[in-house]
Amino acid sequence: MYNSTFLFNFLGPEMIVIFFAILLLFGGKKIPELMKGIGKGIREFNTAKGTLEKELQAGMKEEEQKERDARELRELREREAQRKREESFITRDEKSA
Repeated sequence: MYNSTFLFNFLGPEMIVIFFAILLLFGGKKIPELMKGIGKGIREFNTAKGTLEKELQAGMKEEEQKERDARELRELREREAQRKREESFITRDEKSA
């Protein structure tokens, strides 16, 4: 029933209260370390996300290449079968003539 944006829609006074609560809980010396840890976590997350995206794209390209190769092989086999049929008609016509 509650909107999620309502739960996280903090305005100026709320942010000031939250900042002071964090300052009281962690102290002035711990906040830079906390922010550094958060920044490192965000960087690691973005790196992992980029790696995953690259792997997914590579997998999709590989699958597309397999499909193209299979289609090309199928076309070659069809052409070869057609060539053999035409060749058999030619030899049959030559024998009957």
